[in-house]
Amino acid sequence: MSDLFPANPNRLDPYKSYAFLVFLSGNTSPAAAVSGVGPVRRYSDVVEYRQGGSAITLKSPGRTHYDPVVLTRGITQDAEFEDWANAAQVLTGGNPSTSLSKLRKDMAIVLLNEERQPVRRYLFYRCWVSEYQALPFLDADASTTAFEHITIQNEGWERDTTLAEPQEQ
Repeated sequence: MSDLFPANPNRLDPYKSYAFLVFLSGNTSPAAAVSGVGPVRRYSDVVEYRQGGSAITLKSPGRTHYDPVVLTRGITQDAEFEDWANAAQVLTGGNPSTSLSKLRKDMAIVLLNEERQPVRRYLFYRCWVSEYQALPFLDADASTTAFEHITIQNEGWERDTTLAEPQEQ
């Protein structure tokens, strides 16, 4: 029996990065047309100290930092990204347009297997948009999709360990 995939001992390959869903604030349907996510990364400061009379430097963990996550999607008529980014915008002249009830959202990123079954879920807390790119560089000579991007700050994330490995057919 495989230790890598206990429910699917015949599976040898790791999961692919192209199949995923993004959910915002407990929505039951995923955010529309998201084509890129990442990276999901955290790191802890290193606190160094020495005991008196010792030449050895000891190390312990300090504060943990959670990097922002970037969501990319093709531009559509869906204004969900823009509306969320606008919740943190402050207009010229000092008149804030901040809507505190719309500023922060929780988020989930779900990795899927080839059968589109959820295999990993990451939960992000107290997220808000710190950067919004409404349009890419537009080029009349290119035949590419126009993408918008949001950079999402978060106050921590964790893997949802309640999601069990699905039985693959």
